[in-house]
Amino acid sequence: MTPPTSTPTPTERPGSRAARMRSPLARHVVEAVALDNGVCVRPLAMRRTSLDTGETQIIPVPCGATLASKCPPCADRARRLRMAQCKTGWHLDDEPVPDPDPPTDDAKALAVLRADLEEARGEVLAAGDLGQVGEIDELIGQVDQELSDLGVRGRIAPEDRDRPRRVRSTKRRQDAPDLPRLPVERRTVGRTFTAPDGTVWRPSMFLTLTCDTYGRVHSDGTPVDPASYDYRRAARDAIHFPKLLDRFWQNLRRAVGWDVQYFAALEPQRRLAPHLHAAIRGTVPRVMLRLVAAATYHQVWWPSADRPVYDDHHLPVWDDTTGGYLDPTTGVPLPSWDAALDAIGEDDEPAHVVRFGAQLRADGVTANSTNTGRMIGYLTKYLTKSLDACHAIDSDRQRAHVDRLADALRYEPCSPTCANWLRYGIQPRNPRRNLTPGRCTGKAHRRETLGFGGRRVLVSRRWSGKTLTDHRHDRVDFIRQQLAALGATGTGPAAPEDDPARLAWTLLRPGDPAAPRREHLILHAIAQRHAWRVQLGQDTGAGAGGGSATGPPLADAA
Repeated sequence: MTPPTSTPTPTERPGSRAARMRSPLARHVVEAVALDNGVCVRPLAMRRTSLDTGETQIIPVPCGATLASKCPPCADRARRLRMAQCKTGWHLDDEPVPDPDPPTDDAKALAVLRADLEEARGEVLAAGDLGQVGEIDELIGQVDQELSDLGVRGRIAPEDRDRPRRVRSTKRRQDAPDLPRLPVERRTVGRTFTAPDGTVWRPSMFLTLTCDTYGRVHSDGTPVDPASYDYRRAARDAIHFPKLLDRFWQNLRRAVGWDVQYFAALEPQRRLAPHLHAAIRGTVPRVMLRLVAAATYHQVWWPSADRPVYDDHHLPVWDDTTGGYLDPTTGVPLPSWDAALDAIGEDDEPAHVVRFGAQLRADGVTANSTNTGRMIGYLTKYLTKSLDACHAIDSDRQRAHVDRLADALRYEPCSPTCANWLRYGIQPRNPRRNLTPGRCTGKAHRRETLGFGGRRVLVSRRWSGKTLTDHRHDRVDFIRQQLAALGATGTGPAAPEDDPARLAWTLLRPGDPAAPRREHLILHAIAQRHAWRVQLGQDTGAGAGGGSATGPPLADAA
């Protein structure tokens, strides 16, 4: 039998449509070069005006995206900055934040005047002279402004004097173990350990926490029985997970008696449950960590949202007269948010209770350990991805699992102002026209967040003693020092800094005739990045080195 002959592939005719489509677009070539050089592919045009000379200049500013799906160079730059922040504060030997300076005599005198004005305001208010009250309030505002000009942080007293405060019982639940409670010292560094050879160590920790189980799952994270998998509890745990984390750090500090500092990043497990990795400065006994995790919970005192009252075809209607929503059948106003909270009795159970699962892992880490860099990379590996893209979704079973969780999050109330409360017969706080259940604009309802509406990176206030902006400026100073050592003159953000108070910045909106095209901004940024590398003596070729952390990943440079 003669084997069948294969049909040869026809050669593409030069100039044909297929041949033309193989040629890359010029725009794609520019974006590819920008990616190779670590330049933002979505720069913004900013007009910088000198208030002294009146000179104006259009400068490309990076978009600052933190997700690689939007701008890979900016996302990688933000991740590297977070890695530097984590490394800076993890193994400190000294307190990163100094004690505040004592108040000056002028500040004390203004505080005395502020106290006299507060007393006078109370007397005038009791007499019913509202006009005099307004004059005293203006004087109080002037005193507060003078205190701020002297460098005093915060306010002596809040402006909202009549803020109602709803108080709930703080008695611990009977199903939660008790925790020791110690006075918290103003200490953030961990204790030291001395080895037999006299070496002194100050170790730290790497902690992993996760939520409870919602049903048995396969190795790919999908439920064994989707019908019995508790998607509602999974959605609520994801929404309220930030409150649980705040309670955990509070309980941990009270239990160990010192101000524990942390750098934490949130990511989803393969089953899509919230999963937290945290670098902790200092050490805490593992037994104490497990006790605190088991005893930590967060109670959600919200109205019940288990059974919907209205469906998508029979929703409450807005009434301009009352400024609220009415029942579509009877015309009766829906209960307000405050009225719904007042209806919760002392003997009622909370709408939801969030807890940690049994999975907890704590590893010791030293400053000179070879694993420190690997753990920092592991801690920040998913920061450039949306939560629904951290793990590959390759099968229909995994896609269905994500869809079911997204459906559960669609109608779950995310906050007191969420439009989904209308579905359960309750007006949200501060109601307004055109609220539609299932279309809340809250971040927790988006598919890419999987219910977590907070920040992906959680850093304690005294972690490194610096904000993210401070760390960014530290990198600017490093570049300037390198240029000065090489005898080069910095350009752009690497140039000697002018007085920021004498510069005015304006964002050029789309349609502005002075706004250059995006391609021109990208080309300008590529040329500027090339000039920096030449001055620093780096390899100017394109490639993997283009996104190196040694380049100037600055807030005001592409």
